[in-house]
Amino acid sequence: MPIIITQVKASLSRKREAVIAKALKMAGIRENDVESADIHKTSLDARKRDNIFFVHAVSVTLKDKQAEERVAIQKKLTYSPDCEPDIVKGTTKRNGRPIVVGFGPAGMFCALVLAENGYRPIVLERGADVDERVKKVHSFWTGNELCENTNVQFGEGGAGSFSDGKLVTRIKDPLCGYVLRRLAQFGAPQEILTKAKPHIGTDKLRNIVKTIRERIIKLGGEVRFNTTFDGFQRSGTLIQSVNAGNDSFEASAVVLATGHSARDTFEMLLSENIAMESKPFAIGARIEHLQADVNESLYGQYASNPLLPQGEYQLSHTRKDGQSAYTFCMCPGGVVVPAASERNTVVVNGMSEFARDGKNANAALVVAVNKNDFGSGILDGMNFAREIERKAFEATGCYKAPATTVGGFLDGKPTLSDKVSPSYAVGVVPSDFSKILPSRVCSMMKEGLGVFARKMHCFGDMNAMLTAPETRTSSPIRILRNEQMKSVSIENLYPCGEGAGYAGGITSSAVDGVKVALSIMSELEG
Repeated sequence: MPIIITQVKASLSRKREAVIAKALKMAGIRENDVESADIHKTSLDARKRDNIFFVHAVSVTLKDKQAEERVAIQKKLTYSPDCEPDIVKGTTKRNGRPIVVGFGPAGMFCALVLAENGYRPIVLERGADVDERVKKVHSFWTGNELCENTNVQFGEGGAGSFSDGKLVTRIKDPLCGYVLRRLAQFGAPQEILTKAKPHIGTDKLRNIVKTIRERIIKLGGEVRFNTTFDGFQRSGTLIQSVNAGNDSFEASAVVLATGHSARDTFEMLLSENIAMESKPFAIGARIEHLQADVNESLYGQYASNPLLPQGEYQLSHTRKDGQSAYTFCMCPGGVVVPAASERNTVVVNGMSEFARDGKNANAALVVAVNKNDFGSGILDGMNFAREIERKAFEATGCYKAPATTVGGFLDGKPTLSDKVSPSYAVGVVPSDFSKILPSRVCSMMKEGLGVFARKMHCFGDMNAMLTAPETRTSSPIRILRNEQMKSVSIENLYPCGEGAGYAGGITSSAVDGVKVALSIMSELEG
């Protein structure tokens, strides 16, 4: 098992071989004892703009056990965890096949693991395949009608197919490594295995999801696009079959991986008395700077160094009373995108391609909201977000987004920038955010801007652009499940991923999908 040597600091220009040699010296490992060594992870320490350097973790495999024992007591050494899922197959026989509802990261990895172990899942995806999806999304972005089932939220790959493809996650699960390796096998850049902040980019992600789909089908699974999950029939505590359009599918297990925007599904589940609860989420706007200004704010004199990545940030501010504002889903070199999934609403999100070479950078600037803001009903948070999206549409009279400079937002005098051109494809209209977002949210956003400007001077640029509303940061609802990952209401229903309230982003959603597949397999016969 490889040994990991951490905290190997190196200058920006230091070569791979020199980094490995330094790591071996730090750990007291003799070169003759090494079978193989490579850089395991790399992060950038830019906390001090006059002293920027890389911090590496180096993976070392030794030739024999005696060599491992000699270095086992050294400081800063850990073993690389096993990243393979532990497959255990059950013996319970049940009619039907596993039904996976939704083909975003959670549903995709759940279906992949099931298919690779002989369970032949059927995937039901309300949106189109990724090629048709791209056509429909760009049709909307160029002024045509919104398709409510195929858009930035729905379709093959889920919301991640129109994002930066970030793979950063806060969870510390060994299966994260498994997910990254599988993505690399299906065509993701190999660098995602070594970067501390890996990303794929929306352009590369779309080909990867097609390759995974083809793998599932080759192994006997089915992926049905333009097929919306409408309901189910049950007997006692078991679902017998699910409805999708004019079809009915016998089900041995049902995985709900619908994503956080499947509002009609939440409404249907509530009518079926499936146990759910509302949960906190966040709302706000996208803030857009010139990428060059972000780089200069982070790197100072090193801003033009070609060895440095495009600058990215994550900022937060929490008051003593618990109220908070923070940045989320930062997209270096990206664009702000129209992300509505319901007609006569406006929603914004961020997206960038693998190269991250666009002129602007953007991130969500959001404020945490909870029951005190939207009420205690199960669907109150969902309806709260929907109402904000409708107000945004009413403010502009169309699918153009409400926007203003930071200066205009702070002064209450909406205006557009002569420095930062808004990248929102449908267009923007100068708008008063106080008529769209709750007053507390606007107040906290303003307070956050002041705090963040002291950390990064680009946040003090009055010509930076704000485009609203950002309302789909995470699911406003959690579908309750037990330790076996089953719904507490129905024995063979498995809430899964971000939409069910158990993940936040591509990697954690995919990990949750893998775990749900393992749970299903541990009970059912293949």
